[in-house]
Amino acid sequence: MTPVEATDQASPVLVAAKNGIKEMVKKILKKYPVAVMDKDKDNKNIILLAVEFRQVHVYNYMLKKFSTAKSVFRRVDKDENSALHLAAKLSHSRPWSIPGAALQMQWESKWYQYVHSSSSRMNKEIFSRTNKKGKKPEEVFIESHDKLVEKGSGWLTNTSQSCSVVAALVATVAFASASTVPGGVNQESGFPVLSTKPVFQLFAMSSLVALCFSVTSLVMFLSILTSRYEVRDFSWGLPVKLILGLTSLFMSIAFMLVSFCAGDFFVVEKRLKFAVYPIYAVMCFPVTFFAVAQLPLYIDLIKATIMEVPEVTEKMHVD
Repeated sequence: MTPVEATDQASPVLVAAKNGIKEMVKKILKKYPVAVMDKDKDNKNIILLAVEFRQVHVYNYMLKKFSTAKSVFRRVDKDENSALHLAAKLSHSRPWSIPGAALQMQWESKWYQYVHSSSSRMNKEIFSRTNKKGKKPEEVFIESHDKLVEKGSGWLTNTSQSCSVVAALVATVAFASASTVPGGVNQESGFPVLSTKPVFQLFAMSSLVALCFSVTSLVMFLSILTSRYEVRDFSWGLPVKLILGLTSLFMSIAFMLVSFCAGDFFVVEKRLKFAVYPIYAVMCFPVTFFAVAQLPLYIDLIKATIMEVPEVTEKMHVD
């Protein structure tokens, strides 16, 4: 089998690479190793197509299989775009299902950084290489993601503003609870009258923890609002702040309810000691509802922040 030159019809291995069918790419290259030299009408080979269409599995396989064949990774297309140039471009084909412009921008930034680090081992000149328009990969990335950064910044701003209002309210209530002593203070010793009861200890600790978490949440959201929203901030800085802010907000609400229930227990301790427990359980419903509603976003944020490279899903988005 001879390598397929640039034609209007792409070879099977190029079609498989474009669509992320790693098994087919693997079998074709195993039977016809020369197919690694195939290129389409735009002079793109397997590496360039895998990078352009964000096919992580195909790209990782090529890195492992052809780590010594550096010429394969040095190929450029008809516009002299390298693999890093294509990774820098905003692709309409997204093999990962990601809701929201901010998360999409985080995945795009991580994909560019992943190709950046892996390509440096194959081609050290890839960073300084310019295309026909005289632009380096970093310049292409900033220009092509300008609108996505704007959309992601708007979403982060709106989310942070809404959450900061809630965090401020919780901080106010938590401060009032922390500065309140149920049952009063013993005039002789200066210690709280109910300090020997376990519920009082629960009230004191929960109100203090609620105050700490609410202030932390407020600081995180304010730091997002005052951020410069640069491209590099979306890959790590902004998502981590959002995760910490949401986590602190959830914990502050939870401990605020615990503090309220502990303080209210002194009032109904003798009359409704056991009947009040179901009421307290119902009060936990708002926290549970908030946690369930935010769980998908929370999981996506953690996965996108921890993972080095975007995770491919079965559902592909094509705009």
